[in-house]
Amino acid sequence: MATGIRDKVAIIGMGCTRFGERWDVGAEELMVEAFTECVEDAGIDRDEIQAAWLATCYEEISVGKSALPLSMTLRLPFIPVTRTENFCASGTEAFRGAVYAVASGAYDICLALGVEKLKDTGFGGLPNMQASNIGSLIWLWNPNMTAPGSFAQLATAYAAKHRVADQDLKRAIAQVSVKSHANGALNPKAHLRKPVSIEQVMAAPIIAHPLGLFDCCGVSDGSACAIVTTVEKAMEMGRKNPITVKALQLALSNGEEMGFNRWDGDHFMTADRCSTRAYQEAGIKNPKEEISMMEVHDCFSITELVTYEDLHISDRGKAWKDALNGFYNRDGKVPCQVDGGLKCFGHPIGASGLRMLYEMYLQLQGKAGERQISNPRFGLTHNLGGVPFMNVCSIAIVGRYKD
Repeated sequence: MATGIRDKVAIIGMGCTRFGERWDVGAEELMVEAFTECVEDAGIDRDEIQAAWLATCYEEISVGKSALPLSMTLRLPFIPVTRTENFCASGTEAFRGAVYAVASGAYDICLALGVEKLKDTGFGGLPNMQASNIGSLIWLWNPNMTAPGSFAQLATAYAAKHRVADQDLKRAIAQVSVKSHANGALNPKAHLRKPVSIEQVMAAPIIAHPLGLFDCCGVSDGSACAIVTTVEKAMEMGRKNPITVKALQLALSNGEEMGFNRWDGDHFMTADRCSTRAYQEAGIKNPKEEISMMEVHDCFSITELVTYEDLHISDRGKAWKDALNGFYNRDGKVPCQVDGGLKCFGHPIGASGLRMLYEMYLQLQGKAGERQISNPRFGLTHNLGGVPFMNVCSIAIVGRYKD
């Protein structure tokens, strides 16, 4: 009988680069930067790593195919390395591979690393999703689709379903961005580090109504990684109460959102199911009371706001009020995007999931500096790859072993 992953695997080291327009380095240097911090944090030698997973999404314009870029760049000792790609969940997928490998007993120490070098492409946003990298059927379903357009539809559907006035929703999603920028301003590894006001956000040029410039995350270059082992080995290494994985869940669209009418377009069917399973695996009964902090996939501010409800923190139709009331601010009940989120880090796809875990890892150790929140217990990360009607959702929950 399946028992889940709860408290079977410990994180003993993590590393993260500064995210941004890293014109001075390539993907390989970014990998080394994150890995160096990670290995030093873990207190091990690279020869002790027995298997590794590399996450990257746009391999043709970043590191290339296969897992060889990781093993060669880091000079790993002829060990198995696997490349993973699952849209924006790629980094968490690499982490999941490493965690499951340790939990299975196949290995003692594993590495998960994510990297993406997007600024060199010259695109202002993500590279164009051609049939060669998203599948030939995409043009049958969505010949004129854009990411801002599809998430703008999510916003209008949410407002219609829950009878939220346009200006009220606009102000609520503005507050989502304001909160993240306030946190990102305190983070030396963030790409964007300037606070903004609600007035600035609401007055910004519209990209796809109601989403303005400050409601959309940018792209950047970056890398992040983690080293995991068994709880027993972590304790042997001196971690008396190590940070452990409480849950890892993944849910993918199956076509219902695209082909059937019962979905109103106002939320993410995947995230609703994925979070429910994650809480069950972690033994969490009341997420609103038990989750201490979150990093969610704020590709657009409306995505974050709707996700509050899909994670069963806010009641349906009430997330916009919670956002305006400061519930998700750094000093609120459930701080969200404590490090600044995608909004301030940008979104080097392969690295984002591990970057989110990096912040949870720092917070649980009390090492987050000015961003530190008081006595965190459980940290949740959430990735969403794709669009509202067709996506990949991954959720991880971490906390101290004895909590």
